[in-house]
Amino acid sequence: MAADTITLNDPTPVLGASGAATGTLPGKHARTAKNVGWYVLLSLLSLVVLFPVWMTLVRALSTPVAYVNEGLPLYPVSVEWDIFSRAFSEGELGRRMWLSAIVTFIIAAAQLITSILCAYAFAFLRFPFKRLVFVVFMATLMLPIEVTLIPNVTTIRNLGWLNSYEGLTVPFLATAFGIFLIRQGFMGIPKDLLDAAKLDGYGHFAFMTRVAVPVTRPVVASFGVIALLAAWNQYLWPRAVVTVSEWETVQIGLKSVAASNVEESNIGFAAAIIAALPVLLLLIFLQRQLIRGLTAGAVKG
Repeated sequence: MAADTITLNDPTPVLGASGAATGTLPGKHARTAKNVGWYVLLSLLSLVVLFPVWMTLVRALSTPVAYVNEGLPLYPVSVEWDIFSRAFSEGELGRRMWLSAIVTFIIAAAQLITSILCAYAFAFLRFPFKRLVFVVFMATLMLPIEVTLIPNVTTIRNLGWLNSYEGLTVPFLATAFGIFLIRQGFMGIPKDLLDAAKLDGYGHFAFMTRVAVPVTRPVVASFGVIALLAAWNQYLWPRAVVTVSEWETVQIGLKSVAASNVEESNIGFAAAIIAALPVLLLLIFLQRQLIRGLTAGAVKG
């Protein structure tokens, strides 16, 4: 009987008619090879994305003379370590980055507030022509800033808001993209939850602040990150409404630094790296919230 006993968990592969091993190992190897292929592809794409960043760092650290002599080096040549302190002082980056931080905070905070209020209205309230109004709001996403630039600049000039916080921030206090993104998050909340909250004595404002916003926190946080990045990287609008150096934001400052240091172009590259550090740190610390929010906004329920 012992000799006739079949061991079901025997890991020895069964040989087929051709002598080749059969079982689950080929499928497992295929999945492993597929995963390795994806990892290799993603690694190559990461190198493509990181290559310009690395070359910017190389260009900043290398002296102009060494860079010309070496052609296009892939590593720093004749490193100039004090280039970052020189770029920070000569470009007045401290003052310009502080101004950009204030403008960025005002725009991002205002967009969060207005987007939450409008998104709640489109998701939970009933009023005439709601769908039509929402379509009109979304249609503004198809208008590039160049289309509305001249009328908006004329309005800002007539209001006397050139070279001011009002001129830098007021046209961007609301955005249709934020309304759409947060509304998609609110649409995932069951309407029965609102009815139950009303029975408990909650009004719309209490339900929005205590239930809707906390439930969709990843979506709200992701839009906050997007708003911060967009406001920090603005160049065209500040260039149009700023006429004095005291009100130049960091992006305009980078252009000024590059234009005034043509012979020492590495100063401009160093200034660009310094200006990108806040954005880089923001993405590093908030990337999880950004990914969760975009995923939650794209999948209902």
